[in-house]
Amino acid sequence: MDSIKLEIYRSLYTSVAEEMGVSLRRTAFSPNIKERRDYSCAVFDGRGRIIAQGDHMPVHLGSMPMSVRAAIETCPMQPGDVVILNDPYAGGTHLPDVTMVAPVFETGRRGDGATGRRAEDSPGPPVSQSPRLLFFVANRAHHADIGGATPGSMGAATEIYQEGIRIPPIRIVRGGQLDQEIFSLLLANVRGREEREGDFAAQLGALKVGSERLLEIVARYGFAEADEYAGHLVEYAARRVRRRLETLPDGVYQAEDFLDDDGETDEPVRIAVKIEIRGDRARVDFTGSAPQVRGPINAVEAITVSAVYYVFRCLISGDVPASAGILEPIEVIAPAGTIVNAGHPAPVAGGNVETSQRIVDVLLKALSQAAPDLIPAASQGTMNNLTIGGWDARTGKEFAYYETVCGGMGARPTADGISAVHTHMTNSLNTPVEALEYAYPLRVRRYAIRRNSGGRGKYRGGNGTIREIELLTDAQVSMLADRRKIAPYGLHGGEDGKRGQTELITADGKRKRLPGKFSIQMSEGDRIVIETPGGGGCGTE
Repeated sequence: MDSIKLEIYRSLYTSVAEEMGVSLRRTAFSPNIKERRDYSCAVFDGRGRIIAQGDHMPVHLGSMPMSVRAAIETCPMQPGDVVILNDPYAGGTHLPDVTMVAPVFETGRRGDGATGRRAEDSPGPPVSQSPRLLFFVANRAHHADIGGATPGSMGAATEIYQEGIRIPPIRIVRGGQLDQEIFSLLLANVRGREEREGDFAAQLGALKVGSERLLEIVARYGFAEADEYAGHLVEYAARRVRRRLETLPDGVYQAEDFLDDDGETDEPVRIAVKIEIRGDRARVDFTGSAPQVRGPINAVEAITVSAVYYVFRCLISGDVPASAGILEPIEVIAPAGTIVNAGHPAPVAGGNVETSQRIVDVLLKALSQAAPDLIPAASQGTMNNLTIGGWDARTGKEFAYYETVCGGMGARPTADGISAVHTHMTNSLNTPVEALEYAYPLRVRRYAIRRNSGGRGKYRGGNGTIREIELLTDAQVSMLADRRKIAPYGLHGGEDGKRGQTELITADGKRKRLPGKFSIQMSEGDRIVIETPGGGGCGTE
């Protein structure tokens, strides 16, 4: 392996994923994708192993390999095919996250296999007329609505059927032709048809961009070399993780943390982990976590694996390729039927956004015992998922607004936490006030730092935010949030961050404190005020 060439291929494959993301963002219709960048793109080799990712959403990227595997196993793909899916029990995470997967086949007749040249450009007769599978490209985008009982598809639910339309792995494009019947079926089951149609089209376009760039790489360097170095990238990432594990003291590190409740009862929901490190390998065992619950905070296995992927990825330097090798030295045990590996028909909308954050919190808490100089205190630990849907009199059409609200980052062992930022399993931006008010019948009355909400310590946790939104029409408002009862923890003597809270202010000025998880009908002139948690402090003052 040539180390310089390895770096070239790391940059090449990563640039493909990044360019796919740029294409998706610039052509999408919904503010959630084009403004908040709630999407992810990745490149896979012909065996379905992830070899490169854009710096997009961690909760998507660690779980996308399961979606690609499900697509490959369920729908053997031919040139020009695209498979779509969102089923949490068939490789997906939660229903609004729609994944598309496309194969990248060799164009023209097969060449000599070493250079990737077309046969007609090479001396001698062609070897084969059959196209060869080279890579897969995939993207995932969070759609602002995917049907279900509540606008935004992120409301209270007690079974998966209430959360939206489930899409098993199916071909939406066959041989380069969009299947209009399937496409019409999908659009008939979602709110904001035009916006959804535009976002689906943007995803398809991004796949095409990725395919074209990969074929350019093959044309320039030959598939034999391109495939060889894709494998080296996977092996290199695994090697770097093993080396990091070797620097940690052997032992068993345990921790627990809790979600406030599931939205159906007031009982806290336990997540427990035991991390066993032996030499260059780790075993991550979630035995002891709570059984799956009735409310919509269950996580499927893909989410739990994604959280483990993210945490161990954070332990190594940023120049290491984010590939399948990250998990090679790590064994993950997530007992079936629990909050970290729920089974059908459990509702899962919040598992992707809330439970994933708590899994990260408990993993970091355990690892802080092994690497106290590396691990930060708890960040806000919630995405504060807000959805508002109803009828927009300005356009004469229904609308569905979705956003996650940033908060405080936990203090680090050597620095304060950052204020007003998305952390851990989310890497999205806020929706700019101008874009939000232009697209929806809403008005942002206040958007500010929530002062003194970070935990005190030698290094202070970052502050949360305050976001106040006024409705300009009657609408249904839903929220999935956490850290309203149990505060983000501090480390090494640092204080906990301040808990979040949500309040309804009616048009006549009456105030009402709301729970972390709810779905209510609000009227024109009503306001919702979201105060997000601060991060925990680190060290004693």
